[in-house]
Amino acid sequence: MSINKNSQKTPNLRFKGFTDDWEQRKLGDLGSVVMNKRIFKDETFENGEIPFFKIGTFGGKPDAYITREKFEDYKSKYPYPQVGDILISASGSIGKTIEYKGEEAYYQDSNIVWLKHNGKLDNLFLKHFYSIVKWNGIEGTTIKRLYNKNILQTTIIVPFIQEQIKIGNFFKQLDDTIALHQRKLDQLKQLKAALLQQMFPGKGETVPKLRFAGFEGDWEERKLGSIYDFSKGKGLPLDSFTHSKDDPAIAYGHLYTKYSEVISEVYLSSDDDGVLSKENDLLFPGSSTVPNGTAQANAIMLNNVKLGGDIIIARPKQDIRVLSIFMSYQINSQRQKLFPITVGTTIAHMYGKDLSKVEFFMTNYSEQEKISDVFKQLDNTITLQQRKLDQLKNTKQVLLKNMFI
Repeated sequence: MSINKNSQKTPNLRFKGFTDDWEQRKLGDLGSVVMNKRIFKDETFENGEIPFFKIGTFGGKPDAYITREKFEDYKSKYPYPQVGDILISASGSIGKTIEYKGEEAYYQDSNIVWLKHNGKLDNLFLKHFYSIVKWNGIEGTTIKRLYNKNILQTTIIVPFIQEQIKIGNFFKQLDDTIALHQRKLDQLKQLKAALLQQMFPGKGETVPKLRFAGFEGDWEERKLGSIYDFSKGKGLPLDSFTHSKDDPAIAYGHLYTKYSEVISEVYLSSDDDGVLSKENDLLFPGSSTVPNGTAQANAIMLNNVKLGGDIIIARPKQDIRVLSIFMSYQINSQRQKLFPITVGTTIAHMYGKDLSKVEFFMTNYSEQEKISDVFKQLDNTITLQQRKLDQLKNTKQVLLKNMFI
């Protein structure tokens, strides 16, 4: 690739061998907006052979179907996408795109459309142009619909078709790489969810289904109040938080927005007074605007972190050997046990006195450590994979800004 710093008629970054200026056109100069024939509600069914995608199911799972007879009839008589055409949502999340790959399906007229063009556009180039386009006539408005005229009057700056193809294929390869990393991340999360179900006893069980060699005997079900002493944090105003790390602090809302089962690093600071953590405390949010949002636990492995008001602090009793990381993973894998003690509608609350009565399992400390290590390592792998995925997505956005005009 080469870098261009001068001309406004060429992108900042382009492939070697291409030197011609790009041309400004209207999409309407290059094609027309088309759509499927209208399907009425009484022509659809809950089950069937040919999925019918409406704006609410576009890009997802269909909830309506049409008969094959109608599909074949309409497909032969009225506009129908060709393989590679880029379908656009014209209402709801306007501008969402799906590449049509030849599957048998029908699409809601006027809400799902595509540009039937004259062959001077490469569809993959067009797909990525759509991801950064500013549609004509709708910027800064409250309009929730993309009309045909908005599409046709939108400006596009294009190179010759050979360069379009090169750019389109490049971003397809990048998208394939992103999709691969997304699948890896999804698989890791699925693995974690499966292991959480297998490595802690379920309802009616006293031992987990999956266990390390060398450990045997029943686990003991105990009330949290027999393992922990409960207290609360102290109110820290939200406007007291900064991004420095001089006085690490956590507000209750951070527990379910910034942290997972284990807190080993704190991202915000507050110079207000607060109750200080001790390594191996177990934290719960005392309130949440999210239904059942209080039903979770975080093990903090740091001393002297200020804990804000509405944080419930569970501190291990002096005569109890418990690894709070172990308890955190177990509690979060069985959140439903906390649902009955969550009270309130608009704002849900949970209290230490109620938490102390909920039962979870204990095993010997060595087994707690083994199990905790598995999930910590898996979480570290998930974090690294998420970081790779985010870097790829950020790279794509930078490239889009520099390889299009």
